[in-house]
Amino acid sequence: MSTIRLETNILAPIEICFDVSRSIDIHLESTKHTGETAIAGKTSGLIDMGESVTWRAKHLGVWQTFTSKITAFNAPVYFVDEMVQGAFASMKHEHIFEVEENYTRMIDVFQFESPLGILGKLVNQIFLTTYMRNFLIHRNEVIKTEAERLAKTQH
Repeated sequence: MSTIRLETNILAPIEICFDVSRSIDIHLESTKHTGETAIAGKTSGLIDMGESVTWRAKHLGVWQTFTSKITAFNAPVYFVDEMVQGAFASMKHEHIFEVEENYTRMIDVFQFESPLGILGKLVNQIFLTTYMRNFLIHRNEVIKTEAERLAKTQH
């Protein structure tokens, strides 16, 4: 199993960061480069406990569908989405939010396992972990920009 851990500091209240992070619409904005669309389940708005979404996107030159479900939820500090169906053997994405003095720390813990046993582990080491890290960094930049924009409009 591969694990990616990222921390992003956002100049916005925790509630805004939490909601922007679980927004289907913001996710779609962050994945325009993959042609990603939400095709089933919750396809817009804020995803909540027990809800699922099916995405269709082009990753690594191949069109794929991927369904994830919210399996844990404690607003505004924590939620988890896990793969129900898709290309990974397994995938779990923990979203953790912590209040600091004047910002919110958003922590991603993304765990995944490729199919194909030893060959899948080799693929993870060679390029998939880097690809997924860059995908999440870009997503977090979009979340940060939107959360900070919303925070400014509230003052």
